[in-house]
Amino acid sequence: MATAVANTQNSQAADIYAALNVTREKNTATEDIQNRFLTLLTAQLKNQDPTSPLDSAQMTSQLAQISTVDGIERLNATLQKMLGSTTDAQAMQAAALVGRGVLVPGSALQLAGGAAVGALELSGPADEVTVAIKDASGLVQRTINLGALSAGIHGFTWDGKTDGGAQAVDGNYSVSIAGEQGGKSVTASALALGMVSSITRAAQGMTVNVGSLGAFTLADIKEIL
Repeated sequence: MATAVANTQNSQAADIYAALNVTREKNTATEDIQNRFLTLLTAQLKNQDPTSPLDSAQMTSQLAQISTVDGIERLNATLQKMLGSTTDAQAMQAAALVGRGVLVPGSALQLAGGAAVGALELSGPADEVTVAIKDASGLVQRTINLGALSAGIHGFTWDGKTDGGAQAVDGNYSVSIAGEQGGKSVTASALALGMVSSITRAAQGMTVNVGSLGAFTLADIKEIL
């Protein structure tokens, strides 16, 4: 009798093993998992001990697990499609910027034809904001007091005159911004004005090339002119 039971168990194991290794057509990863699960479940039901049938709670648990796996796979596929759509939308937005002037983080200031335009961003209101314009050697050529400004982005112009009244030569300069409110420092950031020359689509997202100022992400662009 023991031998018969052992032979039956071996036969059941062989049936299950054979069922798991039947030849299948090429499917997606999700379909392959589902097929394996259903094949295994069918083999279990077919070869279960009539005196001790498969617990319905266990079967329900297994069905819930495979449904969860299937749901996760479908969710991942949906997210990938959404990501692709977002990337395409960013590409269209970035392409529309080519040839447009933008404000991006940076201290560069270009003096051309005796005039320059720059900008700054304040984290909070300030009762006094000062712009220091420096040459390539780091020497201050002009200090401009903009007075009181609210929080946000503000532009300024430079007529090319130094503090001594002389005309500065055209070329590249840099700026530093200082802001105060009630004697306390206010965070102030310099912004550079440039023209978008091209865009680059990379694995990490869209990159906007702003001439000599360098490459920036769409999130870096503070204002489009």
